[in-house]
Amino acid sequence: MEPEEITISRFKATCLAVLAKVKRTGKPILVTRKGEPIAQVNPPPLPKQPKSWLGSLRTTGRITGDIVSPAVPESEWEATRR
Repeated sequence: MEPEEITISRFKATCLAVLAKVKRTGKPILVTRKGEPIAQVNPPPLPKQPKSWLGSLRTTGRITGDIVSPAVPESEWEATRR
């Protein structure tokens, strides 16, 4: 795909509009002087998509013991005392 060409005088007069067009369309524009290319305006790189926070802590935990049994014996529970 051949980039669109624009003369340097036209680029100078419409710089902000040209930059906005490059960002909007994603297509580069070649700036020329007397038919010779002197610069190329390229679109910015695509922004990185933020990672989802879901599952981000999956590798940080570690099971070190029984996860089903109570942490203390039932005899020490206040709820069972009368």
